[in-house]
Amino acid sequence: MGRDPDFERVVAEHRPMLMRIVASHEADPERRRDLLQDILLAIWRALPGYRGDGELRAFLARVAHNRCVSHVARAVAEPAAAELHDQLAQAADGIESADRQQRQERLLAAVRRLPLGLRQPVVLTLEGFGPKDIADILGLNANTVSIRLTRAKAALRSALTGGGLDERE
Repeated sequence: MGRDPDFERVVAEHRPMLMRIVASHEADPERRRDLLQDILLAIWRALPGYRGDGELRAFLARVAHNRCVSHVARAVAEPAAAELHDQLAQAADGIESADRQQRQERLLAAVRRLPLGLRQPVVLTLEGFGPKDIADILGLNANTVSIRLTRAKAALRSALTGGGLDERE
């Protein structure tokens, strides 16, 4: 199988977004790599079917989120084995860098604990998508997306200030 320059260009351009989507659904680094590979394979398969009737970035996000949903569904059936990683020990840029990294990791961990229906709009919002784009990607209406974002923000605020996450959607 030869290399597809269009696929490689698309992946190179959108890899950071894909990696952030993966990180929002999987804590374990090894499983993140596997999930990213699964997403890249799905994109490679889906790319020839992309008709250009929407933003390519949104198309890729939809493929990635669909794979992440499948990944989460499989993970629910398995016993929880994800370890917490000590990111502070790896911070070489001093206390400020370690503090920033710790805040980012706390936010990412809180996002991962959100129910899937709240997690998806949050991740897409963090990627710069608006409610209408998110609605199109997730197959919802924009009002539902706005409601879910409001609930997710409240749950994240609570989790980050020590109140924990409300597990309802």
